[in-house]
Order: sequence, then structure tokens, then C-alpha cells
Amino acid sequence: MTQPRLVVVTGAARGLGRAIAERFAQDRLVIGDVLTAQLDETSEALRADGTEVHALPLDIADRDSVRAFSRVVEELGGADVLVNNAAKADGVGGDAFWELDEDRFEELVRINVTGTWMVSKHLVGPMLARGAGAIVNIASDAAFYGSPRLVHYVGSKGAVLAMTRTMARDAGPHGVRVNSVAPGLTKVEATERVPADRYALYEDNRALAREPVPADVADVVHFIASEAAGYMTGQSLVVDGGFVMPT
Repeated sequence: MTQPRLVVVTGAARGLGRAIAERFAQDRLVIGDVLTAQLDETSEALRADGTEVHALPLDIADRDSVRAFSRVVEELGGADVLVNNAAKADGVGGDAFWELDEDRFEELVRINVTGTWMVSKHLVGPMLARGAGAIVNIASDAAFYGSPRLVHYVGSKGAVLAMTRTMARDAGPHGVRVNSVAPGLTKVEATERVPADRYALYEDNRALAREPVPADVADVVHFIASEAAGYMTGQSLVVDGGFVMPT
């Protein structure tokens, strides 16, 4: 009998990350987050439904934390799928680029860009050795739209889109696929402080009328990580109901 895949989801304590983890409930799961209490709640809910899940503290901006996390993943057999969901967003609709504090900009780059790269670097080894695997980076449609007064977040997610392409070219000869998913604005815990006018902008300009739900993103991530997308790499899929339509 074939052993289920080992799927790693970062930032899985709540919101989109939790929905993504739930979508992979038929696999073996490793979930990580800095929000350890909420992470434990998520893991308990998944175990109650019969999922094998390992919940580990993870701060993707901390090298030692990433290394410790990766060692446990390798002890479990190494990731077959990595979903880089962990990230930070703040100041939505706040400062223009010339007003933004330097420390806030650098903090988001350290988490969203360096952290995404660092987790990938430390977890890809077993995939390369097996000649198979999938990495899915969670970006944002804001990087396509160019959301105003959000340069630190938009810049960091634009970097994730660009890194995805290079990672795909690096890993492709080894049989490892790397793609990204760019969600639109979705109501979850992490977006509770987003101003009402930003929600209204999406509501007025997306092609599909209904509001998005986390499962919309989770379903696309699950597809990209599956063999149904086995010849797809270096691509970015936008999941925002047609708010942006990149060519």
C-alpha cells in the first residue's frame, strides 16, 4: 500500500492556511505557525477527523526556527508537497511609499520574501533526491493590481511571484514543480483590519458577484499540488473572482 504524501503547510493556524491544511486532510500533514495556541486547535480538529498531523512551532523569519522545523520534517520522511502560506500583511490602505517606515518595509521583506525562500531551501532536499515534489507559494493578486498605499506588502508578494519562476527553473530538471497562487482579498482573521473601502473596491470590480471563501483558494492549491497539474510549473494562478486578469 502506498503511503500518503507528506504535505507541509506553513502559516496553518488560521484563515487561508487552515483551509489549505483541511483540504489536504487525506494526506499526512505537518503544519507550522508562530501562533502556537491556534495551531494546536487546528491540529486537534484535524486529528478528530482522522488526519495524521504534526503541529510544530515555526517562525519563518528566524533561521534557527526554520532549521529546527525542517529537521523534524526530514525525520518524518521529507515533504512531498510544501505550501508556503506563512506571511504578514499590515498597513493595508495606509501609507504611501514615501511615508512608509523603513523598518516596517524591511520586516515584511524578511518574513514574506526571505522566509518563503528559506523554508523552501531547507525542505526541498528530499524532493530533489526523490526526483518528485511540488512547492506552492502563496502570493497575492495585489502584486498584479498594484494596490495603493501598500508598497511593502505588494513588493514582497511581487518578489514571491518572481522567485517562483526561478525556483521552477532551478528545480525542474530534478522533477520538482514550483507554482504560485495569488488570492484576492478574502475575509479571514488576518484581514479583519482591512478598511471597508478596500473590500468595496473588490466587490465593485470583480467579475464574479459572490464573496470569496478560503476554500476557493484551498481547492486551487490542492489542484496545483496534484498529479492533475503534473506538467505545470513556474505558473501563477490568480484566485480573486476576476478582479485582476493578468495576461
